[in-house]
Amino acid sequence: MMTNKNSQPALSTELDDGGILTITINVQQESMNIFNQQVMEEFTALANDIDHNDDIKAIIFISGKSDCFIAGADITMLQQVQTAAEGTAIVEQAHVMLQGIANSKKPYIVAIDGICLGAGYELSLACDYRIATNNPKTKIGLPEVMLGLLPGATGTTKLSRLISLPAALDIMLTGKQLDAKRALRLGMIDEAVSASILIDTAKKAAKKLIAKQYTRKKLPWSQRILALPLISHAVIYTARQQVLKKTFGNYPAPLAILDTIQYGLNKPIKTALAYEAKKFGELSVSSEAKQLINIYFATTALKKETFIDNSVKPNTISTLGILGGGLMGAGIATISLDKTFASVRMKDIHHEGVLKAQQHIGHYYKSRIKRRILSAEQAKQKANRFTGTLDYSGFNQCDLVIEAVFEDLSVKQQMLNDIEALDNPNIIFASNTSSIPIKDIAEKAKCPENVIGMHYFSPVEKMPLLEIIKHAGTSEQTIATAVEFGRKQGKTVIVVDDGAGFYVNRILVPYINAAMQLGLEGVTFEKIDQALTRFGFPVGPIKLLDEVGIDIGSKIQPILENAFGERMKSSGVQETLIANKRLGKKVKKGFYDYSSKQKNTIDDSVYEELNIHQKIDMDENTIVKRCLYPMLNEAAHCLAEGIIQSPRDGDIGAIFGIGFPPFLGGPFRYMESTGIDTIVNTLTDLEQQHGGQYKPSNILIELKDHKSTFYK
Repeated sequence: MMTNKNSQPALSTELDDGGILTITINVQQESMNIFNQQVMEEFTALANDIDHNDDIKAIIFISGKSDCFIAGADITMLQQVQTAAEGTAIVEQAHVMLQGIANSKKPYIVAIDGICLGAGYELSLACDYRIATNNPKTKIGLPEVMLGLLPGATGTTKLSRLISLPAALDIMLTGKQLDAKRALRLGMIDEAVSASILIDTAKKAAKKLIAKQYTRKKLPWSQRILALPLISHAVIYTARQQVLKKTFGNYPAPLAILDTIQYGLNKPIKTALAYEAKKFGELSVSSEAKQLINIYFATTALKKETFIDNSVKPNTISTLGILGGGLMGAGIATISLDKTFASVRMKDIHHEGVLKAQQHIGHYYKSRIKRRILSAEQAKQKANRFTGTLDYSGFNQCDLVIEAVFEDLSVKQQMLNDIEALDNPNIIFASNTSSIPIKDIAEKAKCPENVIGMHYFSPVEKMPLLEIIKHAGTSEQTIATAVEFGRKQGKTVIVVDDGAGFYVNRILVPYINAAMQLGLEGVTFEKIDQALTRFGFPVGPIKLLDEVGIDIGSKIQPILENAFGERMKSSGVQETLIANKRLGKKVKKGFYDYSSKQKNTIDDSVYEELNIHQKIDMDENTIVKRCLYPMLNEAAHCLAEGIIQSPRDGDIGAIFGIGFPPFLGGPFRYMESTGIDTIVNTLTDLEQQHGGQYKPSNILIELKDHKSTFYK
């Protein structure tokens, strides 16, 4: 029925005796279906036949791939866009196709099983009836905001008219992905069923629509009233204030979504869609979207990166051992139980340690049950894979052991010795150290090839990065196994070379030190944090130190200062505060006042303890440069020394590990967009004013001299 010159068509069709045409989407040579030029061209060719063939009474869209309907649009199309008009033209083409479906006299039904995001859900919005499966892998949403874009293929306009306005705003402004049950409750789909009856249900719906026996339920009046002009403006105004408070205007996409809805909500659909396409075009060429799309492609590439010879296959981790029941150990246990199929055996020196870890796991699953992500039985099955002990019983059966205790080299070496004494030469020993070189931990090991670093970030359940550290003797088998297990835990993995502080903490420490020095000079701690959060960091350096623990940060400092000298020289602030037992949020005493009812208030007594008696006014731009440029410089050092394998890994490590502003693309993308000349000149000026910690790295000077860049 369908003629297509492509030898591997994306669409195939089957017409049954009742006049129901099933269109199966199966984009060849792609692991997931994407909404691309081929799909649009093939459907456009097919649409004319559908409209004029009286034998076709109704049409069903279904996927030929398991666990994926359509994952979204083909983002590569945007890489070629140079002007806003070109970006607008891309979505206008999609508008023609999707409005052709929406305006057809024949009913369209979409049968969703698996991922249905972005343009996949926008195709669904064009249909008359939407069915999705209860498959746990079914995820429905419009996450374009994560790429610095708005849902431009009719999504912004149509979702805000389909469901309640606050719910539509929440979905589009956050990029949330919903399961079928939650999507059904909101009205994003019409029915949720088992995958086994998906096509049968779709055909039943088609027959009802053919017979005109289905009328879509209207939203309750209490929700419809929110779309009225004056009320909707108030809802959108409130949402705009919340967006600005959270993003400081650094991200234009959420604001463009609000503008588009406010402009078009009560206008004719054609007018609203034209404005949506225009705003999409403007966003498609914004620097923020370009950088966020760079991150998307970088993380996609990292998922396929082996970091070693491709012929080396990872070992299976059936049993994970964890040493230490603190927050890090409990967090590692939790994600391992939740994301992998491994059993978890934990050892702590106190019953209380194991008990607290068990309680941590329990609280996590209680939240998952409350949010209806898991049933009580599912949560119980996962949590029951956890066991605890005060000795090494059962550890000889472990495939991987991760130590997560405090930063003490001798303790970590003793733990490695204890594991090797279990006479299982296949156990991989991983340290969660944040700064101690792995070669030092492995120095006395019988099997140094089995020793590796797996540096998680706190809180483990939320922070997406896993920094894997290989020392000179780590085997490729060990690296492959650690990388594969980290990915199964849901982490974005980078592999770095061994060295003091590795990569993430090594670039973080000079940033923190610079902030401390500014405080000693008289810049208020509030002003420092305010400047860096306005710049785009999720929290400022002062707040970050309070959250992590002032004592924790101080343990990394001497290791780095010993290794790198003046670049890592301590201001002495943390040592003074520790001596006064001011350790941060965990003891309700840090830079911030935790007894105050007002949030984010500095404890003024900290200035007295640090002997700071003057307060100076400094503009935010200067504060940012004083703190940020040592981080940028250190990132360049790490690349030159081979600590990181590429600028890509450095950018992703900084964004996912310490919250470097994503819309700036990471340290290396930021240096390139700012200009290497500007970076070197600024560092030189800062060095002359404030000392050697700002001395530009050789690699930056060479790039400047050769007018070159990091990303060739």
